This record gives sequence, C-alpha cells and structure tokens, in this order.
Amino acid sequence: MKLNSFAYLIREGMGNIRKNKVMVFASFCVMMVSLLLVGFSVLFTINVNLIVGNIENKNEIIVYLNDGLTDESIKAIGEDLKNIENITEVNFYSKDEAYADFTENMAGYEEYFKVIDESPLPDSYRVKVADTDRMANTVAIIKNIYGVDDLSAPMDFANILTELKRTISLVSAIVIVALVIVSIIIISNSTRASVFSRRKEINIMKYVGATNAFIRIPFFVEGMFTGFLAGIFALVITWLSYNSMLDILTRDTSLFLVLNLGSLVPFKSVALQTGISYVVAGSLLGSLGSVISTRKHLKV
Repeated sequence: MKLNSFAYLIREGMGNIRKNKVMVFASFCVMMVSLLLVGFSVLFTINVNLIVGNIENKNEIIVYLNDGLTDESIKAIGEDLKNIENITEVNFYSKDEAYADFTENMAGYEEYFKVIDESPLPDSYRVKVADTDRMANTVAIIKNIYGVDDLSAPMDFANILTELKRTISLVSAIVIVALVIVSIIIISNSTRASVFSRRKEINIMKYVGATNAFIRIPFFVEGMFTGFLAGIFALVITWLSYNSMLDILTRDTSLFLVLNLGSLVPFKSVALQTGISYVVAGSLLGSLGSVISTRKHLKV
C-alpha cells in the first residue's frame, strides 16, 4: 500500500470519529469504565498486599539463651541467627534490659524487687522473619543452635497470616480475571454495535472493489484512537479519585498507627505503569475490537 493511500485511510479513520460521534462516544465510555474497574481492582489488591506485608514484617521471634554463656558464645549465636536465610533482623536483648523494662512496667511494686540483686531473666535475641510461610522451618533451625534454651514464636498468627495471603491472592486473581473477561465482552459488543451501524457503508465499499485491508484500516484507526483517549481519561480519573480516597483514609492516621499497618501506596509511584497499561490496553482493545467486528460484514 502506498504512503499516500495509508495517510488517506488514517484521515478517513479520524473522520469517522467526527461522523459517528454517538457510537464512538458510547464505545469510549464503555472502554473507559472497563479500564477503571480493572485498574481500581489492581490498585486495591496492591494496597491489601502491602498492608498484609507490613503486618508480616512485625512478626518477631524471641530466642531465649541458656544462663552462663560467655560473651563469645552469645555473639556466636547472634552470627548463627544472621546466617539463617529467612531472618532479616537480629537484635540482642540483654537480661538487664529485660529486667529494667519489666520493673518499669510494674510501677508501684518497686519494694518487691529490692531483694533481687541480679536479673532473673535470660539474655535473648529478637529476630524478624521475611516469610511467615517458612516460620515453622525457621523455628526448627533456631532450636538446633547451641546455647538456645527456648523461644517464643507467633506460630498461630503466622498460620493465619499465611492463609490470609493465599485467600487474598486467589480472590484478587479471580476478580481481576473476571473483570478483564467481562470488559472484553462488553467492549467487543460495543464496537460491534458501532460497526453494525455502518454495515451498509462497508458493503458498498466491498461491492465497488475495496480490499479488506482498505476497509479495515479506518476502523482500526478509529478504534485505536478511541481506546487511546479512553486510557488517558481513565488515568486522569484514577489519579484524582485515588488521591482523594487516599487523603480521606490517611487523614486520621491513628488507625494505621495502632494496627501498625504502615502507609498505602502513593499513586505517583505506580502512575507510569498504570498510564502505560491503560493506554496500551485501551488502544489494543479498541483497534482489535473494531477490526474483528468488521469481519462479518466483509463477507458479501
């Protein structure tokens, strides 16, 4: 196809948008809403996973050491803990620190502790794990370290958190896939209706000898441009809506502080990926939907 002919077909595609404003606007709205549904579902999933991850990072195992260990032995245990793959942070908590914190929390009962010359509490290490799914295996490794007397690990909480993560991942995947399928069906029907309204025009062009490619390219351009605009508008609406909701949710940070949930994902950190996904998905669905919808009417 010559360059002049290709430029003509592009102009025809853009001209079709002006000639068929109602149907193009309907397709635009359908694609924009579909992109918004999928986009907000993905953003919701990202934030839920972030919150669960923040809770997971608060998981802590307290490793109690045997009495009478030398400083070298205590240091060696700390090094062994740091070498365990699933442990991300190791902090020594001396028996004197533990005793001081204990007595501070027992304000008003100081006279009961005057007879105690030395801390009866053991030295310990406080360690954080990276993956709660591997908590049981990590606990088993720690118990085998020489000098470890006992440990306290939130096993029940870790199991609940693991199940919660799996459930969230499964439900999110099902919802997103379902929305994508529904969106494709809706967009396909919308573009099919737009093409159907111009079936006579397609038939006439076919009868006068126009090739399939010559007929399809203007529809391809029309659908791609409509999808592109839908992606741009969806990005703007998502940006404004998400920031508004984020402002409302984080206006009072007391809930997040009390629950140790951390912060939600700022939109600017995912704006580029979201924008590219919207524009590419909108353009692709719009162009392919329009081209596929013309197939039936090309058979004359």
